[in-house]
Amino acid sequence: MSSKTKNLIINIAIPLFVGAVSAFISRDGMQNFENIAKPPFSPPAILFPIVWTVLFILMGIASYLVSSSKSHLSPDNALTVYYIQLGVNFFWSIFFFKFGLYLFSFFWLILLWVFIIVTIVLFRRISKPASNLLIPYLIWVTFAGYLNLGIALLN
Repeated sequence: MSSKTKNLIINIAIPLFVGAVSAFISRDGMQNFENIAKPPFSPPAILFPIVWTVLFILMGIASYLVSSSKSHLSPDNALTVYYIQLGVNFFWSIFFFKFGLYLFSFFWLILLWVFIIVTIVLFRRISKPASNLLIPYLIWVTFAGYLNLGIALLN
């Protein structure tokens, strides 16, 4: 296996692992989620792990494109912000599902949203395709913000 392939696999595995650990920690809260009031357009629960898996794979590919770019710009700052947003992402589901801190989670999600935008801007300077791969993530987190605020207000 080539080093490029190994790096791609590692870059994809990191966000998948982060998501899996966060989901494992917050798994008990998913039962409560089924029973709380939700705003209109709330998707079925089965959709969430599917969407997040796709988004984590896209994040991993994007980070690979940045880390392996031949750009004259160093990827260090962009990747640092990327890993910070991944950390913020990790804690959101724990705050929301495990602890039921719905309003706090909404403000935490705004923080995540800001870090995603900064990551997109920094990635774009190095690799436009990498930044484009993060657009679905930004859209989903925006939708999650609507759901999160709706749940906070309804519960």
